[in-house]
Amino acid sequence: MYKVFVNDVPIILSTKKEIGEAYTSYPIKTVRLKKLIKKINKGKLLYVNLYHEDEEKLLKFLLKKLRVVTAAGGLVLNDKDDILFIYRNKRWDLPKGKTEKKESIEDSAIREVEEETGVQDLEITKFIQKTYHVFKRKGKYRLKVTHWYEMRTSYDGELKPEQKEGIEKAKWKNFEKSQKALKKSYANIKLLFSDKYLSGNSKDRIA
Repeated sequence: MYKVFVNDVPIILSTKKEIGEAYTSYPIKTVRLKKLIKKINKGKLLYVNLYHEDEEKLLKFLLKKLRVVTAAGGLVLNDKDDILFIYRNKRWDLPKGKTEKKESIEDSAIREVEEETGVQDLEITKFIQKTYHVFKRKGKYRLKVTHWYEMRTSYDGELKPEQKEGIEKAKWKNFEKSQKALKKSYANIKLLFSDKYLSGNSKDRIA
């Protein structure tokens, strides 16, 4: 199963035709995806399930219907297990950005965190997951696939939010403040925060 977000509304990709009474189900092979996205944006659809019996084909069909933009970012922890957030467009977010040509996804994740926050000496400790969301550029819908990595750093210098990218703040947040920030964040960002990162126990949060 996959979740593809349109704003904060998830489109579920599953192998089941019925996943609940609230959901409207469509076969992914025949769905008019752009029309469906417009309905979601207008608030006419809130629970959507796109299905196919072959799980491996679910994402392949979606990738054929929308042009993909590859991005990468980081869930960054310091020596205190505080988590690095950025504030942009009145939401708390995690640093991320588009992968450049001939750049590895891991390198782009580190570069984007450095550029958007000023943090240095980053080390990737593990891959977390991919998130998917639909956005509009030049009048056309795109699918952004973001590769997320857990990172660590001992950097304790000044944070420098990248203002030209609309970032107003870059902040380290402890357990309590992270929970508050997530209430004003995005649904796909909340997916990254498993119990491991929100347990309040630093030992539990170390991979």
